[in-house]
Amino acid sequence: MGRLFGADGAVKGEALGDISCELAMAIGRACASELSKKNHRRAKILIGKDTRSSCKILESSLIAGICSVGGNADLLGVVPTPAVAYLTVKYGADAGIMVSASHNSYEFNGIRIFSASGDKLPDSIENEIERLVLDSPEEIPNASPENLGDILTEKNAEWDYVRHLLRDIQSDLGRLRIVVDCANGAAYDTAEKFFRGLGINAKFINNAPNGVNINADCGTEDPTALSKAVTDSRAHCGVALDGDGSRCLMVDEKGEPVDPDRMLAALAYFMKQEKTLSANTCVVTRATNLGFFRWAKDNGIVTSTASGVSERCIHDRLMTDGYSLGADASGRFLFGNVPDIADGELAAARMLEVMAKTGRKLSEIAAIFTPYPTIDVDVKIRHECKNMWEQVPEITEMLDYCSEKLAGDGRIYIRESTAEPLIRVTAEGRDEQMIYQYAQAAAQTVAKHIGEQGSNENS
Repeated sequence: MGRLFGADGAVKGEALGDISCELAMAIGRACASELSKKNHRRAKILIGKDTRSSCKILESSLIAGICSVGGNADLLGVVPTPAVAYLTVKYGADAGIMVSASHNSYEFNGIRIFSASGDKLPDSIENEIERLVLDSPEEIPNASPENLGDILTEKNAEWDYVRHLLRDIQSDLGRLRIVVDCANGAAYDTAEKFFRGLGINAKFINNAPNGVNINADCGTEDPTALSKAVTDSRAHCGVALDGDGSRCLMVDEKGEPVDPDRMLAALAYFMKQEKTLSANTCVVTRATNLGFFRWAKDNGIVTSTASGVSERCIHDRLMTDGYSLGADASGRFLFGNVPDIADGELAAARMLEVMAKTGRKLSEIAAIFTPYPTIDVDVKIRHECKNMWEQVPEITEMLDYCSEKLAGDGRIYIRESTAEPLIRVTAEGRDEQMIYQYAQAAAQTVAKHIGEQGSNENS
């Protein structure tokens, strides 16, 4: 991970604190300056955003930075992250920037930059932007008054993205009734256009963003309201999106959540039957449920584990080896497209295609795979302790001890949020009582050494 950007090409943190207006302006200046120099022309940079209250301020700072060095800023408005990636290619831009902290609460925000091909920026350009922002901002020249950049609003951005999604789904889904939880986030408008454009009888909830309710007790973070809405309306299923529209999970007709690993199993099995699963292989990560690997082997599906848990690692494996399906345990699905960015709306529609083509209920489709029990414990840590847990011997020794005890029957690992000061301890295995005990022990060790007072929370 770089000093500024994370593994997926994003810088995240507390809005207007870690991600300050000054930092956003500096990133805009460095990005436009570097791309203008590289391409020998005035840089054209798209900007999209989600619905959190800080987005307008950070967007304005990015615009000021881009235009101050002679770049042009094309504004997409509120659109999902995958829309920015796609439209960067469609509109022939030199880069696209998404202002979002995805599934995190409104207090946090982030800046993610896409290349002209809709992928993560090349490391060389990202490293130069980091250098200019952090070490040598004085090297970035201001444009002369007559050469300042311009600002354009792309009025057709939403529909251009939605039409792109609609072209990807060929099945007749008109008989389905669904409920969509938009998480009061970036997809609150495009989701309605997309699912109704497919002819689906769709009801939408949590689609009234107010700047602070993004991901709040809704969407992929909490499907409780979605489950109730599905059963109350007797819908065939429910779809939960996250704040930037990149992740999804589903709820079956009984109101029971269908986690991403079971969605992956259903998609892989169906695509194998349809002969669209390239090399009968799906790309997974080390966080994919342990039971999935045994299930895949029993069903003639090869698993290829990405080098890391980031979306970029999944993308790289798909592109390098030509695979057509990959996903992580948090609900980011990729399908080997170009550009190939996780898209919650598309993933949900692919699952709806499985339902339509098989004529089976989602509960029946999801029953194809039963994951090992999993326990997650979230620990809020002190801000100054971010990215430090691996340097605490007591934490690593506890993880080693728990891993040794679970060997052969389970595993335990830690994931740290890239935006907020939060660590998630995850344990999974055959024996639910055993993994609960080890997850709690590891979480208590984290809390004792780097956590806030009373920071453990089962999830």
